[in-house]
Amino acid sequence: MTAEYQVHGAVAVITLNNPPVNGMGLATRTAAVNGIQRALADDAVKAIVITGAGKAFSGGADIKEFNTPQALAEPSLHTFIATAEGSTKPVVAAIHTVCMGGGLELSLGCHYRVTMPGAQIALPEVKLGLLPGAGGTQRLPRVLGLEPALNMIVSGNPVLSEKLPALFDEIFAADADLLPSAVAFAEKIADVRPLPKVRDRKVDYPNHEAFLQFSRNTVKAMSGPFPAPLECVETVAASVTMKFDDGMKFERERFLHLIQTTESKALRHAFFAERIASKVPDVPADTPVRPIKSAAIIGAGTMGGGIAMNFLNAGIPVKLLETRQEALDKGIATIRKNYENTLKKGKLTQEKLDQRMGLLSSTLSYDEIGQADIVVEAVFEEIGVKEAVFRKLDEVMKPGAILATNTSTLDVDKIASFTRRPQDVIGTHFFSPANVMKLLEIVRGKETAKDVLATALALSKKLKKTGVVSGVCDGFIGNRMIEQYSRQAGFLLEEGALPEQIDKAAEKFGFAMGPFRMGDLAGNDIGWAIRKRRYVEKPEISYSRTADLLCEMGRYGQKTGAGWYDYKAGDRKAYPNDEVNAMIVKHSADLGITRRKISDQEIVERLVYALVNEGALILEEGIALRASDIDMVYLTGYGFPLYRGGPMFYADTVGLPNVLAAINKYAKGHEGKAWQPAPLLQKLAATGKNFNS
Repeated sequence: MTAEYQVHGAVAVITLNNPPVNGMGLATRTAAVNGIQRALADDAVKAIVITGAGKAFSGGADIKEFNTPQALAEPSLHTFIATAEGSTKPVVAAIHTVCMGGGLELSLGCHYRVTMPGAQIALPEVKLGLLPGAGGTQRLPRVLGLEPALNMIVSGNPVLSEKLPALFDEIFAADADLLPSAVAFAEKIADVRPLPKVRDRKVDYPNHEAFLQFSRNTVKAMSGPFPAPLECVETVAASVTMKFDDGMKFERERFLHLIQTTESKALRHAFFAERIASKVPDVPADTPVRPIKSAAIIGAGTMGGGIAMNFLNAGIPVKLLETRQEALDKGIATIRKNYENTLKKGKLTQEKLDQRMGLLSSTLSYDEIGQADIVVEAVFEEIGVKEAVFRKLDEVMKPGAILATNTSTLDVDKIASFTRRPQDVIGTHFFSPANVMKLLEIVRGKETAKDVLATALALSKKLKKTGVVSGVCDGFIGNRMIEQYSRQAGFLLEEGALPEQIDKAAEKFGFAMGPFRMGDLAGNDIGWAIRKRRYVEKPEISYSRTADLLCEMGRYGQKTGAGWYDYKAGDRKAYPNDEVNAMIVKHSADLGITRRKISDQEIVERLVYALVNEGALILEEGIALRASDIDMVYLTGYGFPLYRGGPMFYADTVGLPNVLAAINKYAKGHEGKAWQPAPLLQKLAATGKNFNS
């Protein structure tokens, strides 16, 4: 049943029933429209109530139908709303818990709206690069007024029902029973005529031109590359300046325009990519998970402390282990300071701070962590150090405890081999700062048990992270790709660019920061340590020596106040350094390279296509399950511009034959052997397919 029909006395009740949020898919729309017609045909029925089963009135369109013929099939959402609005008997929307998107638009088409306090009311379409397309931009201003309606539509954020009294004909008491109250309300207004319609109201706003112009200027300044917020302003403006039917036509036209934009496609891609990332083909959704009621963290440094905060924020007690008391004290002090900074910003209460710190304990002894359900190792990135830790954990941890490593590049299978329980070992690669960054790379070893993987994915949700599964390889998904990006950045320096030009080009493309500012933030010594390991293990891979020369100058980045750029105390701004630039120019001369002018377009193509090409290899080797998982890693962990949808989606929008042609061109240039086109890229380009198809 997707919409149930029942009669209570003289009132027909239509209950939308399409879990989890009563999305208005074709079957639900059809059943509801049939219900209204059935009520109209029954002389004993005097009024109609529409409500939602379970935990929502309706969350809007059914996302499973996005981009399918069902989404537009009749009865469409427009037809459903028109049927309710055109009913000759009063239709009452009985709203509870969640009423968003098309659900709110439906209620605005009803003659009356009643609700309970605490219901979340929103038109969130702007977050998918769209605008409300079923009358929301025309009806909401007629009910709420121009300014509050515009704020809701442009932000897309939910507002509690009790804060929107103008939207409702009645807000019942918190302890009332919604359905009987709604039926009683329907009986009371059953004979009232004419039936009130939102479309018949006027939007009254003195001097609306000035307000709308102010809104355009504000929204334009804040929305950056996204077209939807400004389109929302224009369509809401139509509710004041046009007749209702003309405003509806204009809304439809702008909605159809936005649905075709790359930005909206990118946002919708990211929305679905995040949902599908937690699905692993050979790990069924009903795989039992291990309970995680307590955690231990090995290492109280920057990473260990940040990881501990994630567990504390989720209400999971943490025991922090270090080898020295002073390291423990410093780690705990940093955690407290982080929370106090959040408190100062007004984003945390003193009570919450005390509660979280109360869940934290510390120890210098492995014997005291043995009963934890999960232990996360966050020690120095060196295999010998990891070996010592995992041999010890194997001895002390209770059976069934999950042993997780926060390694960013090392072999998880090798780490698992240091224990007699490789099935319990998994990689949980948090990104720095771990208490802020959304990404959690979950590395599945060849012996990792399915329930351990399922538990890690469930835990990522509890920690409010986006968990993406990776297979075992050097650097997993994110760092393996970023290495190729960084190599190209180095070769660009040798050929004629300087750090500032490369960073500015990357940031203009939309990256949160360019490769050299990123290196300075992460610490250039970290990359140096990885390259030293590479020179021994993979001597065939070439790197620009500029980054090594920089480290030899002692310029490790922000932490030393000097990296590719200079930094001043208390100032994150990067100031170009003449000595560094002179070192780069001299290095080109030492290599016998005549420096040339490099365009921003070439810089961006080389950086981004290096990611794409390596991503194609990762996909082909099965390290990533799907292209959208790679995009999720880059959107949530590496500052790739959201409006471009991630590297693989971006390559699809550029066209894979165009990407391949550029790679073949760069393969003929300086350090051209770094460009071996991935076989998967060649195959897809030749057959007219793309990564996400």
